[in-house]
Amino acid sequence: MSEPMAAPTAAAEYPTIAARVRAPRLGVTVVGALVDAIVRGDLPSGSSLPPEAVLCEQFGVSRTVIRESVKRLEEKGLVTVAQGRGTQVLPPTSWSMIDATVLSALVANDATLGILDELSVVRAALEAVIARDAALRRTDEQLERLREALILMRETIGDEPRFNEADVVFHAVVGEITSNRLADSLVRTLFAQARESARFHLHSQLDLTLQEHELVFTAIEAGDPEAAESAMRAHIIDAWERRRPPSPRR
Repeated sequence: MSEPMAAPTAAAEYPTIAARVRAPRLGVTVVGALVDAIVRGDLPSGSSLPPEAVLCEQFGVSRTVIRESVKRLEEKGLVTVAQGRGTQVLPPTSWSMIDATVLSALVANDATLGILDELSVVRAALEAVIARDAALRRTDEQLERLREALILMRETIGDEPRFNEADVVFHAVVGEITSNRLADSLVRTLFAQARESARFHLHSQLDLTLQEHELVFTAIEAGDPEAAESAMRAHIIDAWERRRPPSPRR
């Protein structure tokens, strides 16, 4: 038998996290809303989540959904459940920043673009390592696939959406060459979150972007790890600076 819905309770003293949820994946929706509320500061560090009954009323879900959602928050490092003290929100130093839901909320709620700045620095460091490894390991077949991606970038330089698709393929091929699976996985997570942000998609200077990719390709083709590392690091940092909207920095 399914668990009955919690009886309505007075919730005026607690922040409203969301309207009632009517979606197939209730837990995912609840977790996303709670993560957003914590990242935005609606539920600040050291505060407690509203009681289960209040969350059930706000989201229109059962206690089971709320309990499972709180477990997901705990796994992401956002809250801790203490007997007798309820569920307390933890400081950002405890959050799993590379968790897709947490990182997405951080990017979406970052008025200063500081998170995207940090993301680009971390991505540049990781992709530089990947490019260095690619220069040492690439096979003729892998080099040909990388060349094809670069050629497609040249051919689509007048069509920015298609150019960007070829750009993604280029980086994906470099990532496939490396033996550093962890670095490649982290880069794909970071890049995916950056591309979801509208502020990441401002028009960039495609001719400069193409030139930077050509430098990376030339270094990998020549088997020059130092040049590949340097070219990739410079590309990631410079490309973000070109597309970065004007805004206060942290």
